[in-house]
Amino acid sequence: MGEEQRECVTGAGGYLASWVVKSLLLEGYVVHGTVRDPSNFSELVLERIFACYFPKLASFEFVLFSGDNKNAHLMKLEKASENLKLFKTDLLDYEGLCAAIDGCVGVFHIASPVPLRGSVINLQELMQPAITGTKNVLNACLKAKVKKVVVVSSTGAVVLNPNWPKDRSMDEECWSDLESCNAIQNWYCVAKTIAEREALEYVKRGELNIVTVCPSIIIGPLLQSTMNSSSLYFLKFLRDGCQSADNGVRAFVDVRDAAAAILLVYDKAEAEGRYILSSHEIGTQDLVKKLKSFYPNYNYPQSFNEVETKMNVSSVKLQNLGWKYRPLEETLVDAVNNYEETGALFITSSLEPRKSSIGRSHQVTSVKTCHVIAKSYT
Repeated sequence: MGEEQRECVTGAGGYLASWVVKSLLLEGYVVHGTVRDPSNFSELVLERIFACYFPKLASFEFVLFSGDNKNAHLMKLEKASENLKLFKTDLLDYEGLCAAIDGCVGVFHIASPVPLRGSVINLQELMQPAITGTKNVLNACLKAKVKKVVVVSSTGAVVLNPNWPKDRSMDEECWSDLESCNAIQNWYCVAKTIAEREALEYVKRGELNIVTVCPSIIIGPLLQSTMNSSSLYFLKFLRDGCQSADNGVRAFVDVRDAAAAILLVYDKAEAEGRYILSSHEIGTQDLVKKLKSFYPNYNYPQSFNEVETKMNVSSVKLQNLGWKYRPLEETLVDAVNNYEETGALFITSSLEPRKSSIGRSHQVTSVKTCHVIAKSYT
């Protein structure tokens, strides 16, 4: 690594991207980060989020930090003051992307819209940034003669394949079937599948050195002041108190392990093609059971419905490259402690605190005021 080697991270203020920026800065890189206009966030978005995730909490007071800079956390990172430069642009602004990527040796394309589960999806707002935005980033990389690009896709581009053998783990050869995705109107999986295939076409044409990674549901501690969609999905199991939840099996990965994997495939010259990025598969009931063992007093689902949702993805290819991941229990405790400390899970109590075997002492009872800002980008 050269002393002034520059790397660009798209969507730098996002959940996963913030951890990638942090890691790059610690390794001594100069980082160019693209960020969108913070004014794009509105109270309407916040209302939609809580209507979707926490319908029972509608009567509580939710406070929007209207004066908060959602990218402020980036400038607080170690070495950020001297080695981090933020560029105000978005995925549909080709010239802005060119300015951000100019002079960079590598690019980490992470920015992409992630719709909130159960929300009404605007297809144009989803498809254009995911597909056209990826092309804009890669064309800007071509113009800047970037040496290597890591494109963050999703297991959403892997798992919706009804023709895949049921007795075989889904590996990098498995792609989501677009006809099946369209039939169930899973537009997120459509967008991620098309975008990743488009990215790998640049490799086939010999135009760019691109590696793609496909993370599963990303959870763990937050660096940013906003709540992303996967963290909100996880948070609802502690907060929603629903009568019943489906007991489907989902795949998870710690955000810190995901960031480490992204840097690993970037650093390894032998890395090629796509990599599935997932560490733990667990049913909802077992996940809640683990959470209760550390935090027994939160508002968990009261019962569970058996469903056929299963997940069997393989990260063997990535592990063979040298990737390692932490225990799920560590991720759960670090995430919940972080939510409490940052106010995403703001609770007061007169109950006696309980000390978990991994976590710290905590007190819980009714929710009074929850300070949360949410966004829909990774």
